[in-house]
Amino acid sequence: MMHAVLQYIVWSPNPAVFSGFDRLRWYSLFFALGFIISQQIMMYMFRKEGEDERLVDKLTIYMVIATILGARLGHVLFYEPQKYLSNPLDILKVWEGGLASHGAAIAILIALWLYAKRTPGQSYLWVVDRIVIVVAMTGALIRFGNLMNSEIGGKATGTDSGFVFARETEEILETLRLPLEGVSAYKPDDREAELNGSGVVPVNFEILVTKGGFEEPELREAIERDVKYALTRFRSSQKYMAEDVSTPLDYTVADKGNHYVITVRTFGIAKYPTQIYESLSYLVIFLLLFIGWTKYKSRIPEGLYLGLFLISVFGMRFIWEFLKENQVEFEEELTFNMGQALSIPLVLGGILLTLYALKKGSPKAPTQSEVK
Repeated sequence: MMHAVLQYIVWSPNPAVFSGFDRLRWYSLFFALGFIISQQIMMYMFRKEGEDERLVDKLTIYMVIATILGARLGHVLFYEPQKYLSNPLDILKVWEGGLASHGAAIAILIALWLYAKRTPGQSYLWVVDRIVIVVAMTGALIRFGNLMNSEIGGKATGTDSGFVFARETEEILETLRLPLEGVSAYKPDDREAELNGSGVVPVNFEILVTKGGFEEPELREAIERDVKYALTRFRSSQKYMAEDVSTPLDYTVADKGNHYVITVRTFGIAKYPTQIYESLSYLVIFLLLFIGWTKYKSRIPEGLYLGLFLISVFGMRFIWEFLKENQVEFEEELTFNMGQALSIPLVLGGILLTLYALKKGSPKAPTQSEVK
């Protein structure tokens, strides 16, 4: 039987790949890896089907530009139009976050139409049917990047299983006006008795403070005031933590010679790690599409893979949205949130396209390379 204390995870990785070097972040790394790996897979596919591999470089440029522009504009138009249209220059601040996969999907379809129009010998649907294979893989990597960023997480599980996303609270505590050496959240091994099945689970924060001119009474006063404030008054703390506003802060101070170790005993909210669910879904879709391509290649009716991609990817997106927190406030008033509302027409379009492709049938007989 699994030990009860192992049922949840306190998740707080540094979003930067290398400590002290914030410019390279996990999300950016996985985003870039998606395109690099996709390019290599597409070159393999072009080679196997007798197409010019050099066209993949041209195709990659279209894909990169379409993905970034489409995802950004999609977020601006679908989620926060008032914010960005009142400050248009903020649209350019991609590094501050705000990308929408539905916007990227629409932009990619438009960009591939432009690519096919300027590339003799390759039909639009033929190109799209190959691209969607690697797009599914890239989507899996991007969602994993979201997990490393502790963003786009799920709703509270209501049980003692799930992820407690503690990174934002760590960052708030790091802004305290104290000579800090570090802040870290972790799952305590000695608080199992406090688990009660409600989804509010024990979390400890360890805060290292250089002694400097601080005496312990002054330090305690600052902790009781500032740490309590940080755990209860910030929106992100209220979203992920469950510190009781009305009770005194539960903490200890240990004198370690040249610094103090403050251990704050608080509680977090166990949430669904929907980033993992989505990532694994897209990875499975990629594998199924790629395996299908290796077996059938040119016998795939044009448009079939695009249809199956739209049905599976955005169908799974619709399902996982039931477990995800809404990204913007206006979604609270909607029957389906924005992610679901945008997924419905894409799934319906995928169904129609799949029926059309199956009715039309295979575009041509298997090639000689496929027979081999």
